[in-house]
Amino acid sequence: LVSCRLYCEEAKDPKRRSCQTVLAEALDIVVRSFAPILPHLAEEVFQYIPYKKDSEGVFRTGWINASSAWKKPGIEEAIEGACAMRDSFLGSISGKNALEYEVIIVIEPGLLFELMEALQAEETSSVSQLNEIMMASQTTLLSELPKETPSDANIVKGTFLINLEGGDICEQSSYKVIAQPIAKAKCPRCRRYTAESSSTPCPRCLQVLAAGKGST
Repeated sequence: LVSCRLYCEEAKDPKRRSCQTVLAEALDIVVRSFAPILPHLAEEVFQYIPYKKDSEGVFRTGWINASSAWKKPGIEEAIEGACAMRDSFLGSISGKNALEYEVIIVIEPGLLFELMEALQAEETSSVSQLNEIMMASQTTLLSELPKETPSDANIVKGTFLINLEGGDICEQSSYKVIAQPIAKAKCPRCRRYTAESSSTPCPRCLQVLAAGKGST
């Protein structure tokens, strides 16, 4: 997830920049957390952070102060639900390369489906947050089983308990994860199987490369 955003997206793409923001926030919190017991290490790390404009040091800039903007209702449950489905997917392919597969997630209309839609607005995507979490080359989100399923597809059933607002909202939802080998070629740039041929970058990478040429 992190490596794909950092190395495959355009330099100023919001996905890449948001990833950098999360990494910066995580580093700041970790350094401040161990500063009382490892003061010299914390101070050295803090002084070498390239984007820090102040030079007062870790002990003169206060304790951890995480922004309330990080707390968004439903996001934690959405990520946990997606991770549960990812575990089902990875378990069904028994150690094989996840990028060689496309995933179809089937969830009946309800709260869990709405949470997954927050991670993937379109029905099928290779660049959505949901697909990044699934670690596949392509993810499709459906509310009912497709009419046809390939004979070599793996189908796994599971359930996920949603607990929102301190238990005021509870809902257990069932889901199906269908994993099937993807028919597309491996992109020589991002290494996902989303290209039309192995010698040509996928549509996403072609767009990024074209944007890079336009800005030079």
